[in-house]
Amino acid sequence: MSTGFHWHELYAWHDTGTGSGFLSTGGLVEPEAHGESPATKRRLRNLLDVTGLLAQTVEIPGRKATAEELLRVHTGEYVERVKRESEEGGGDGGELAPFGPGGYEICALSAGGVIATIEAVWNGDVDNAYSLNRPPGHHAERDEGRGFCVFANIAVAVEHARKVLGVERLAIVDWDVHHGNGTEHAFYEDPDVLTISLHQDGLYPAESGLVEHTGTGAGAGATVNVPLPPGSGNGAYEAAIERVVVPAIEAFKPQIIIIASGLDASMMDPLAMMVVTSEGYRRMTDTMVDLAARVCDGKLVAIHEGGYSSSYVPFCGAAVIEGLLGIDKVVEDPYIEAFRGMGYMDLQPHQEAVIEAASSQLRGAPAS
Repeated sequence: MSTGFHWHELYAWHDTGTGSGFLSTGGLVEPEAHGESPATKRRLRNLLDVTGLLAQTVEIPGRKATAEELLRVHTGEYVERVKRESEEGGGDGGELAPFGPGGYEICALSAGGVIATIEAVWNGDVDNAYSLNRPPGHHAERDEGRGFCVFANIAVAVEHARKVLGVERLAIVDWDVHHGNGTEHAFYEDPDVLTISLHQDGLYPAESGLVEHTGTGAGAGATVNVPLPPGSGNGAYEAAIERVVVPAIEAFKPQIIIIASGLDASMMDPLAMMVVTSEGYRRMTDTMVDLAARVCDGKLVAIHEGGYSSSYVPFCGAAVIEGLLGIDKVVEDPYIEAFRGMGYMDLQPHQEAVIEAASSQLRGAPAS
């Protein structure tokens, strides 16, 4: 099995300025590294390098998304504003989406990298792939950036795949800990793009991602949300994949599956309250690889989204890469023994209730 890998050094040059956590500096926020910094991505790529995993992948070169490609998802006014503010020294896409000088070019490069990664899998250059791009994209909406996301990377690439590559049916599985509101909004009325989001209930954006949000019009039933309770771990996430994601995708029969691979549901993430470990990410990846083999000739693409623990993101990301490669463990997680001893990692009754509620919303689910 061949696995592609995409990274560009300029992703680490995306400038979110100083801040603390998800806030930029100002008022009583004393300057330090902004929560969305290059550290997690660089450390993940470095870990892949020093352990030899990177050498087992196939490099996928990227390119900048064109204005025409961005405009398939975003308004002209928004794209022009980001470009102008980028030339003037930087700005904010809208809500918690800062960028510095030259930010437009790097954000367009991130979207273009996702396009290139999906193209590589669709064209058969590799069997599956991982794109370690930055900034992330799943919160960006049509006319504004949100939650560190400036352009909607996956949505832009999906539209390219449909209009240029001729892909007709795609499924997006978002396991970032925050709701994939931007991706959902782009396809909420679209019957040919299945969007599934597993996220911490009420985290960000607080008002979105409810179980009953299932699409509208022709797209009714093509949106699936699993808002898991805070404290959910491997058991809850694996059950959500098996009981919601697998049957939904088997029924939908996409031609390619895209994972929005946020690694911020991990045990150590500072911006969420979930407890998934590297072993959980590996098992979820294994399930997705098997699922893709059954429904779409193995065409599976993982696109990096969030993840803010510079200590633990590298080990969770390496577990995903190992799963895509279909190999035994190479990277030993130095934290895993301590995490295995912690309580409440198995599926809990209140978590199962949410999963069952989401399952009941699936197209063709029996009436309760």
